[in-house]
Order: sequence, then structure tokens, then C-alpha cells
Amino acid sequence: MDKQAEILMKEISDELQNILGDNLVGIYIHGSLAFDCFSWENSDIDFIAVTEKEPGFTQKKQIIELLLKIDGRAPSKGIECSFVLKKDCRDFVYPTPYQLHFSNAHKEKYINDIDGHIKTMNGTDKDLSAHFTVISNTGITFYGQDKNNVFSPAAEEFYMDSIKCDIENAVDEITDNPVYFVLNLCRVLAYKQEGAVLSKAGGGLWGISNIPQFKSIIEKAYRQYVYNKTADFDSKMLTEFAQYMLDKIYNG
Repeated sequence: MDKQAEILMKEISDELQNILGDNLVGIYIHGSLAFDCFSWENSDIDFIAVTEKEPGFTQKKQIIELLLKIDGRAPSKGIECSFVLKKDCRDFVYPTPYQLHFSNAHKEKYINDIDGHIKTMNGTDKDLSAHFTVISNTGITFYGQDKNNVFSPAAEEFYMDSIKCDIENAVDEITDNPVYFVLNLCRVLAYKQEGAVLSKAGGGLWGISNIPQFKSIIEKAYRQYVYNKTADFDSKMLTEFAQYMLDKIYNG
């Protein structure tokens, strides 16, 4: 694991133990850290914290204040985490309930109105299906009960539906965010065709080997994501790639 990320996770883990005490079941890392393809320039720090019961409002506020404090030392893409109940990890439902969420997308809202935004940060999230599947396959038990005693893998159809959410707008948005969509399209097709649970980097490698007609564009996206090598993309080719991949994903 990346040493800087590990140091931050140790600090987060220690503080969450202080805040939540015996209610904290465990902390589980997914995403690029779990897939061992973390890049300080291109990745965020992803984890799920599991509790026996919902934290109280004061505890939630302490958690958000902790994450805001540590965020200044995090990668530019930040920290993304959700707090979920153990019962919802074992008796899986879709979309999956969560009790608290933090990410770059919500950071400013917490800064501007921490009390108000905490009250809105609960509900259900389709992404948790994908996160739970990654944890079951390659995730890291950073603290607490072993992941195999906490998580039941999501059914295949739920995992597929979850990762499809990442690419459903690919044709319209791929030119604005080519690396994200090229690599995600590859990993979704890899799962459909082979049942492979891959990172974005792993999806890129799979695409390079299995989609030869678009090899050059996938290689560019892969090199930019893994090695931070800036690349120029042809807009027309990006759109053609997205259309081709979505047809393969949805129509076979």
C-alpha cells in the first residue's frame, strides 16, 4: 500500500476508534489502494466504515470534522468513504443503505453548513454494491473484524447495474473526461464478458489485449492514469469508442 495513504488511513482509523468505540465493526479499503494501482496524482482514498448501529449526530459531526482536517493532506481527488451498518453488509439489499458519506463532491457543502449537510447524508447508494464486491474480492481489512465475516458479495446483476451507472452517459461525456470513461468502459465490458472484477487500470490492460481496434486510445488513457503522462485524444474516435463499447455492454 502507498505509504502516505497508509499513514493517513492509520490516523483516520485511530480517530474513528476513539469516536465510535465498540460500535465500530471495521474499516475496509477498496478502490485503487485495494487493487494496488494507487496514484497520488490520479486516485482517491476509498474506504467503507462499518458500525453495529447508526452513529449519533455528535459522532457524525466529529467524523466529518476529522475528515475535513485530514483532507488537506490527502490526494487532490480526496477521501471518499461511506458509513454503513453491519446488518446491511450481511443481508444485502440494493440499492444499499448508508448512514454517512464524505467525498470531494460534498466537501464544500460540509464546510458551508456542516450541521445541515450531515442531516441529508443518509439514504441509499447503488455504488455500494460495487464497493462491497471489490472488498470481497481484493479489499483490505484495515481495522476490525475480517472482511469475510462482515460482507456478503452482491449478486452479479446488482454489481453489473452498479458499474453501468459509471458509463451510461459515456457518449455525451467522454470527450470531457476521456481517461475516466475509456477505462471504466473497459472494466464494465470485462465484467460482462469474463466476470472479471477490475480496477480502472486493470480495465485498461484488459482493453488493450481484447479490443485491438481501439488499442491506441486505450493505451493513451492507461498511460495517463497510471503514469500521469498527458495525452491528446481525438474527439471523434472517443465518441466512436464509447458508442462501440456501449453497444457491446448493452446488446452483446
